[in-house]
Amino acid sequence: MESRSGESEGEEEQRRVPLRERAEWSDVTPVPQNDGPSPVVPIHYTEEFAEVMDYFRAVYLADERSPRALALTAEAIQFNSGNYTVWHFRRLLLESLKVDLHSELKFVERMATGNSKNYQMHHRRWVAEKLGPEARNNELEFTKKILSIDAKHYHAWSHRQWVLQVLGGWEDELNYCTELLEEDIFNNSAWNQRYFVITRSPFLGGLQAMRESEVLYTIEAIIAYPENESSWRYLRGLYKGETTSWVNDPQTSSVCLKILRTKSNYLFALSTILDLICFGYQPNEEIRDAIDALKTPDMDKQNLDDDERGGEQQNLYIARNICSILEQVDPIRTNYWIWRKSRLPPSV
Repeated sequence: MESRSGESEGEEEQRRVPLRERAEWSDVTPVPQNDGPSPVVPIHYTEEFAEVMDYFRAVYLADERSPRALALTAEAIQFNSGNYTVWHFRRLLLESLKVDLHSELKFVERMATGNSKNYQMHHRRWVAEKLGPEARNNELEFTKKILSIDAKHYHAWSHRQWVLQVLGGWEDELNYCTELLEEDIFNNSAWNQRYFVITRSPFLGGLQAMRESEVLYTIEAIIAYPENESSWRYLRGLYKGETTSWVNDPQTSSVCLKILRTKSNYLFALSTILDLICFGYQPNEEIRDAIDALKTPDMDKQNLDDDERGGEQQNLYIARNICSILEQVDPIRTNYWIWRKSRLPPSV
C-alpha cells in the first residue's frame, strides 16, 4: 500500500521521523494510555504505534481542529484502520477545516486496498453522502473494483446498495448482475443483488412487473446448473407473498420434472416438489412416475393403487417418498429430512 506521498509502506517506515522529534509537535504533551494499575493482559504495542496514539489522545482531548491533527489521524489510521474514534475525529476535522472531500475519497481508497472490510467503509459512505450525486459513479466503480477481486464481499455489496438507494445509478445495475452471473452462476451475492434491483429499482416496476422475464431467466439458469441452490431460491423469491401463484404456475413444476427425469442433480427439484405439495400442489402422473423412478429397492414398498388413495393421502404418500429419497441423496441434511417427514400428517 502506498503512503500519502506515494512511497511504499516499507520506505515510509524507514523515513518516518518520530513525533517527539518533529518541531511542529514540540508544544504537545503526549497522553499515555491508561490501562489501570494492574492490567490483566497488557497489550504489547509497537513503539511507533504507542507514540502516535499518545499524541492523538492529546489532540483529541484538547479538541484541536488543525491540519496537523488531521495529518495525525492519517498516521493513526495507517497503524490501525479499525479505530472508530480516530475515524470519528477525522470527520470532525474534515468539516471544520473544509477539506476537499474528493481527496478524502482517495485516502480512504488507499486504506481499503489493504483492508476493505474495516471501518473505513462507513467513513467512505459519510464522504460520499456529503458530496452527493456527483460521487455516484466513482462509488459504483469503487465497489466494482473490490468485487472483481472478491465477488462475495459483504461490505462492498452493502455499500453498493447504499449508493444505489441514496445517490442513484439503477439504470445499468441489472445488466451488471447478469454479467457477474455469466462469470459465475453460483455467485449467491449476485443473485441477491439481482433480487434487490428488481424489487427496489424505481425504473423496473417492481416484482410483479419483472416476474415473467425473471422466471424465464432463472429457469434457464436452473436447467444449465440444477445443482445450484441460489437459482432455485431466487425462483421461489420471485413469488414472494404470492404462494398460490408459485404453486399454480406450471413453469415451476415443469422445470422440476425436467430435472427429475435426468436422474442427476435433482436434489433441489425434489425438495421444491415437496414444498409445493405442502402448499397444496397435486403432482400429476408424470411427476409421480419421475419420483417413483428415483426410489431405491430398500425403501418402503407401500404400493397402493391410485384409485384407493384420495388426493390428500396420495400427496402424503408422495411427500413421504420424497423425504425418504432425500434422506439418502442428501446425507449432510439427513436429520433435516427425517424431521420433515415427522412433520407430515399421519397416514389414515
